[in-house]
Amino acid sequence: MEPDVALQAEAQARGFTAVYASVDLPLFVRERYQGWLEAGRNAGMTWLNKNVEARLQPRRRFDWAKSVLVLSVPHAYTEPVLPEDGFRVGRVARYAWVRDYHQSIEPHLEALEGLAARLGGRARGYVDYGPLSERSHASLAGLGWIGKNAMLIRQGEGSRLTLAVLLTSFEAEGSKPYPPRCGICQRCLTHCPSGALLGGGVLDANLCVSNWTIEHRGLIPTRFWPAIGEWLFGCDECQTVCPWNHKPGSAWQGFTPEGELAHPDLRNFFTLSSRGFARRYAGSAFLRAGRTRMARNALIVLANRQDPAGLWLVHMGAHDISPLVRATAAYALALLGDRDNLEPLLADTVAQVSQAASEPVCQQLDYRTPRSDSYAVLASDRRVAVRL
Repeated sequence: MEPDVALQAEAQARGFTAVYASVDLPLFVRERYQGWLEAGRNAGMTWLNKNVEARLQPRRRFDWAKSVLVLSVPHAYTEPVLPEDGFRVGRVARYAWVRDYHQSIEPHLEALEGLAARLGGRARGYVDYGPLSERSHASLAGLGWIGKNAMLIRQGEGSRLTLAVLLTSFEAEGSKPYPPRCGICQRCLTHCPSGALLGGGVLDANLCVSNWTIEHRGLIPTRFWPAIGEWLFGCDECQTVCPWNHKPGSAWQGFTPEGELAHPDLRNFFTLSSRGFARRYAGSAFLRAGRTRMARNALIVLANRQDPAGLWLVHMGAHDISPLVRATAAYALALLGDRDNLEPLLADTVAQVSQAASEPVCQQLDYRTPRSDSYAVLASDRRVAVRL
């Protein structure tokens, strides 16, 4: 068996869909990515501006690379049971329902790297990090096509896919690119809550809910709060409405979804220290946002829900050690019509907080909703679990 075939077979035996692609990206792919950066579509993700040439031309960094083995596993697992205790509202992107997918996949990549060495070659694996354009290689390898939602879509599996790549020193024949099969469907474009999908597979991260709730480090402007809705972490709207995801999916054996990640207890974001948060959510995607940003996101969800059952958590946010959380709590209190707990924030010693509390949106108190005593209680929502 040829070494490239043996490596591919081993990857498949480990549960991956494995397809070879050329290590060289076509000129039109490189120009499209550079144009996306020049237009500022990457928002605050400035690391995407670094090592651009190495990202688009891997041979500049790995002159021994002759092919890319693109690996894919599905994460279309079923929703875990809602835990019975805690205060659990809001939504989490599906990929984050499992402990860090990097840690699940990396041991397999290390094993494949070792096999490549024993076969007389070299290999270097990546899982959603490093200067590589995984989706571009995946689409050119014939693994699927880049849909209008800017996700890789594979017929029969949809877009709920986790990708990894293995640069190899083996000569390998790539597959033909997969023909786009979105057709005239516009569901992802029309259902994107923030209008971040611009068509043609182009995403503007400046508008994307996932960027705001995961990557953005500061205050989230209130104009984006309605689009965030109940998303605590990430956003799956464009995948949920995609017809290619409507069939029952499957999940890789290495993934185990957890109710504590799919439906986190919001109390933890306000009561745990940063160290306690890190221990509680070790190995999860929540660590990327950290405790303060998860508390920030929770306050937005609580304000958007208009549910007085969560007002006590907003009060905790108003006394949080983090200025970012207190400033967000000021906006939330304004939306909930709670002037009594908002006014002390006007005298906060941190300018970020006092300025937020003094903004017109906070002082008008009628910017979007009536006062809290007339709010509808949403306890019938299937995602609510309040057992303190």
